[in-house]
Amino acid sequence: MAISVETFFLSPSHQGTLQARIQQMIAEGILSGQFRKAEKLPSSRRLAAHLGVSRITVTLAYTELLANDYLTSKGRSGYFVSQNAPVPPSFSPPKKSEDTVDWSRALGRRFTGGNTLQKPLDWARYRYPFVYGQTDPTLFDHSNWRLCALQALGQKDFTALTADYFDQDDPRLVEFIARNTLPRRGVKARPEQILITLGAQNALWIAAQILLTQRRTAAIEDPCYYALREILQLSRCHVAPIPVDRDGLKTDDIPDNTDVIFTTPSHQCPTNATMPMDRRNALLQRARDIDALVVEDDYEFEMSFLNAPTPALKSLDTDGRVIYVGSFSKSLFPGLRLGYLVGSEAFIREARALRASILRHPPGHIQRTTAYFLSLGYYDALIRRIRIALAERRTVMQDALDKHGLSVAGQGKFGGSSFWMQAPEGFDADDVANQLRAQSVLIEPGRPFFHGDDKPTRFYRLGYSSIPASRIPEGVAKIAQVFNV
Repeated sequence: MAISVETFFLSPSHQGTLQARIQQMIAEGILSGQFRKAEKLPSSRRLAAHLGVSRITVTLAYTELLANDYLTSKGRSGYFVSQNAPVPPSFSPPKKSEDTVDWSRALGRRFTGGNTLQKPLDWARYRYPFVYGQTDPTLFDHSNWRLCALQALGQKDFTALTADYFDQDDPRLVEFIARNTLPRRGVKARPEQILITLGAQNALWIAAQILLTQRRTAAIEDPCYYALREILQLSRCHVAPIPVDRDGLKTDDIPDNTDVIFTTPSHQCPTNATMPMDRRNALLQRARDIDALVVEDDYEFEMSFLNAPTPALKSLDTDGRVIYVGSFSKSLFPGLRLGYLVGSEAFIREARALRASILRHPPGHIQRTTAYFLSLGYYDALIRRIRIALAERRTVMQDALDKHGLSVAGQGKFGGSSFWMQAPEGFDADDVANQLRAQSVLIEPGRPFFHGDDKPTRFYRLGYSSIPASRIPEGVAKIAQVFNV
């Protein structure tokens, strides 16, 4: 029996060359049971015409599948699904059984129940996704990232791909961070002062594990990055929430017994406030006076499209008391999970040992691919493209917010990718978010960012990194309709 050519189509979610995508399409058909053994495939000429590709591309795909025993050739009769092709798996999940273990007593510690922001995994199907931190596929440099990944798979980089670095990192990536990334923030560091992490959140966890105990106190911004608060609660340290104003963390409110200060001075999360130079100097002086360390999360500094960003707090540090956290996950894509810690050698030495005991090191292939993408200039080109797009979207959103009279509680002084909003009196942002989701609008309620039991309910965040500029006005109008403004 011949397989109809109409059943073949190239999925837009498949990556790689046309030949690779055709191979994947046919292999998936066989593995899923859609194409059965001995069934005849369309001729290379007919399939090429149907898919709109060259005949040689289809022939090469067939040849590769032939070599892997997915297909077999019968002279002039054509190509057929091989008798030796993989058999589609038959799987029936086991019936649910009741545990005899009393897990309420067996669990030594609990990690569930935190107050974190939940983002739908299918956010891209919403027409108005005002979500923060997601990748826009129309802006990302797919082709050059793929080239860098293939280059990192080459024989020349075999060691970087397969070696166990134990507690070390890819020297190319570390060198680029030291020579190019950090100097843009006014920070000077030697390779011995840099550690690669699985994103900024992993970097914050490592810092908390090393610097804090049950007897120590951490000062955090309120509101702040909700994952940081969860990390500190799990470390069982004392937490001192410090209010933020239009200039960021209020340094005068930091308690005398504080051991570690966590801050986002260049782009406060989530209010977008930028700490001016006089307050940065005051923060460092306050840290000296009480002999506290400072952990600076310098996320999203690359998204400064209005003006050049203020130098990092770390660049003003003359005591070695500032520990710097950076990330490529925000500027490239969140699934990359690649960040870095910068600090004094004594701290990085302990951070390296802790990381090695938990996960050894981030995957070598990911590190080398990122190193190529950065060093070959693709990263800077991508950032320029993103800045242009974000500048346009910010202007469109600002105009739409002004038009409908929506209240902006905070926006980035130098750029960024979101607005921190405040709903009118009497509205709960969680309820509003649920109403808007039914209209294909996603917003992020602000409650998880705040500390304590009596959390403000009127704040919400509108991100514009993942929504086309053309859809922003209509999406903002739908938000305004809920508020009747």
